[in-house]
Order: sequence, then C-alpha cells, then structure tokens
Amino acid sequence: MEAGTFLKQHKVFRIEQFEAATGLSGSGRKASLDYHRKRGHVLPVRRGLYWVVPPGHRPETCPVDPFLIAGHVSVNAVLAYHSALELHGRAYSSFNEIQFLVSSNLRPFEFRGTRYRPLTIPPALVRKHQQELGLESVDRFGTPIKVTGLERCLVDVLDRPELSGGWEEAWRSLDMIEYLDLPAVCHYVSALGNATTAAKTGWYLEQNRQRLMVDDHTLEILRKRAPAKPHYVHRGSHEPTRFLSRWNLVVPASLADQSWEELI
Repeated sequence: MEAGTFLKQHKVFRIEQFEAATGLSGSGRKASLDYHRKRGHVLPVRRGLYWVVPPGHRPETCPVDPFLIAGHVSVNAVLAYHSALELHGRAYSSFNEIQFLVSSNLRPFEFRGTRYRPLTIPPALVRKHQQELGLESVDRFGTPIKVTGLERCLVDVLDRPELSGGWEEAWRSLDMIEYLDLPAVCHYVSALGNATTAAKTGWYLEQNRQRLMVDDHTLEILRKRAPAKPHYVHRGSHEPTRFLSRWNLVVPASLADQSWEELI
C-alpha cells in the first residue's frame, strides 16, 4: 500500500502500523514520514505516534481528538476510569487529562494542553489473565478504540475514586448511568478480588437499587465479598465518618450523606 493511501485511511497511527501496511522500514520509512511531515500531511504527537492532518488544515491548528490519540498510544491501550465515563457520555465534568490502561511501561506526556496518563492494569486481572474482562470496542469518528464498559467503569471508579476527581465527581458521574448488567458487575468485582471494592460497589448499588433495578441476590453476592472487619474508605481524613455495618465500611460523612447536594 502506498503511504498516501494509508494516510487517507487513518486519523492516527503508530509507526508499526505504517510499516506493516506500506512495507517500509528503516531509512525508507523515515524518508516517507519526513516527506509527509514537511508537507503538513502528518503531525507528530509523541515518538512513534502521528496524527493525520485533514485536507485543508494546517498541522499547527488542525483539530485532534484526545480519545483517539490515547486509544492508539499502544496496541493494547484501553480508555478507562473517568476518561471512559467521558467517552460513554456519563461524566459529570470534563477533564483535560486522558487516562488509559497499558501493559507496557509508558510515561505520561502532554499534547495540545491535554495530559495523557497511562495506568497499569490491575495486578489481579493480570494474574488471572483477565485483562480483557469488561472491555468494549467503540466507534470514534469511524475509528475503533477500546474502552472499559459501564459495568467495569462503575467498579473501577469506586475502586479508585481519586482518578475521577474525588468522591463527589465520581458519585455524580456514576449517577448518570441508567442501566447495568448486574451479573457482569459481580463477575468483575470477583475478578478484582478486593473486599473493600466489593463493599463499596454493594453499598452504591444498594443506594441506587430502585433506579438501577438492583435485586437482593446481587446485593447478597457483594455482601459476602465485603471485608470481615471494618475498612476505611478514606484514611487520613479528619472529616467525621459513618460506619456502614452491613458493608463493614467506614466512610466520610459527606459521602454517606451526599451533603454536596445541598450546594446545588
């Protein structure tokens, strides 16, 4: 395939994709990419990653899509946490940080005012060879990218709310989810193997049982996975707490009361 044809078929690409499609490597590949870069056909994003400049646009001002960039940083990149909620249209606020899972060691980088933050896949999933659990492929302007599904999003955000801007942002975002496959939620919680996360998930579903049509069986599955002794959701805080005996959780009072709603 000619390089020009390849560029017409892609919005963003990695060097190895370019090599595989064009058959160019080494100096030939470098010469071809240099040619297209100098003529404003491609925009380097980071080493080994390029954005294709649409016809009629200039590289320095052409629009880019941060989600497509993050989804193509590596062959196994997966949009996750708050960025996954944004991609699904379920985030309460928009961030200028894009979070994505990768299996290799990558450093964060910035491009066009957006911070790209690679995150490691939860070790429990790696040990069980279940890295693909709960993932979906979505179409983004004609290009597929991988993202965690809403069921995995829910559990991931409750597991690490700091990646979603804290509890208020996390809770408000999750409240925008209208439907969940509850067995899939329980299956993913089981794969993570974290008792505190199981309890947080169970408590959240209990608080939203009517809206999400949560049955007793689901809550009982999660309750059995809750910690045997009280676990703190947020240690080191001087805020008053509430003890949720059913889930053996000690949570900040503002979270238990959702007192931020009083500010609306």
